[in-house]
Amino acid sequence: MTIAQELDDQKGICQDVIFPPGDLYSDEPPLESELHLRQIILLLTCLEWLWRDKNDFYAAGNLTIYYSPRQRKSEYFRGPDFFVVLGTERKTRKSWVVWEEDGKYPNVILEILSDSTANTDKNLKKKIYQDTFRTPDYFWFDPYTLEFAGFHLVDGEYQPLQASKQGYLWSHQLGLYLGVYEGLLRFFTRDGQLVPTPEETAEQAEQKAEQAERKAEQAQQQAERLAAKLRELNIDPETI
Repeated sequence: MTIAQELDDQKGICQDVIFPPGDLYSDEPPLESELHLRQIILLLTCLEWLWRDKNDFYAAGNLTIYYSPRQRKSEYFRGPDFFVVLGTERKTRKSWVVWEEDGKYPNVILEILSDSTANTDKNLKKKIYQDTFRTPDYFWFDPYTLEFAGFHLVDGEYQPLQASKQGYLWSHQLGLYLGVYEGLLRFFTRDGQLVPTPEETAEQAEQKAEQAERKAEQAQQQAERLAAKLRELNIDPETI
């Protein structure tokens, strides 16, 4: 089926259909490689750690989105590699079923490119995410070639995002930058700070504690040297 045919079929769905209840499991194929898996886990871990105090979003990876009003698993479904839905309940789901989620589609989608999926991600999926999902922010990333691109929905059409001086792309929906760091895609704050994993946060705290301890030791050593010099001058450092 061509892109045009699939989109025409989707547009033909009656808007007045009452969506039936469903209980659909995700039905996504295995990921292309270990690197794809690591990339998805990294994005999920960082975002959920950054937003650990928020309960109004849902983030998932390699999970099926069902959007058929007839509740048929054989039609109208897509499985983005990574997506985020804002303004929804943060809870575990078997899949994302649009008609059970107040008609909500993802606010942000990221596809991780591979030789077998790149053409679909750049064409068919991009068209569906633009015209049917109306997802505001769409990105794709190749973990092997480091190809990285992003788009923002403007007047119903995706417009390419312009990179910052650091090469990062801004996600309007997340309020974060995305950029390549040590070969993987990471989140960055508005001021360009890397969004850490929980492990990196712990390491940073440990480093700060070690630095504080070293400074305290240096200050103690300086105080002891000064006291020794004062005693050489027959001055009691306790009286100063």
